[in-house]
Amino acid sequence: MDYPFPSKPREAKNKKVSILIGKKRHIMLQRKEELSHNIRYISKVPVKLVMDREFLTVHPEDPLTVLIGKFTSEETSAVVVDEEGKLLGFITMKDLLHFFTMPRRYSVVGLGLLKKYTLTRASKVEDIMVTKPVTIHVDDNLGHAIKLMTETGKHHLPVIDDKKKVHGLLEVKDIIRLIRIVAL
Repeated sequence: MDYPFPSKPREAKNKKVSILIGKKRHIMLQRKEELSHNIRYISKVPVKLVMDREFLTVHPEDPLTVLIGKFTSEETSAVVVDEEGKLLGFITMKDLLHFFTMPRRYSVVGLGLLKKYTLTRASKVEDIMVTKPVTIHVDDNLGHAIKLMTETGKHHLPVIDDKKKVHGLLEVKDIIRLIRIVAL
């Protein structure tokens, strides 16, 4: 004859476990909802509140040695501007590194491309800058910036106005810093 006694403690234990799992799931859902709200909030934040207002600027006629000297662990990109502060180009450390690698072994290149890969002490910023960088408008929000960054793979966006005057630089690290603040 089987007695129902051994199963009652097991049922009680299973019930406690399911209550604990239910509470844990409820807490996780609540956190997810809070984070979702925070993410929606972040996407509506204006770019001008998050962008760096102090950024590295160079001129097209500056020698590359000057640019390389200005790059630091903090400054990994430079905005190329004219005397009025209007955007002419953009350059990152990664762009600079491309000129220290030779073309692939079996690629067919013309003389113009080979000239591009020869840097000398006389080389200027204009020789290697990106002339049509991906930018973001000063009145845009972070949602647009994040979308632009993920679609293009760019980690730095010069922030410009309608007249192409540079107001700042938005980097992924600035957005991550804001996410850390809001998520905690």
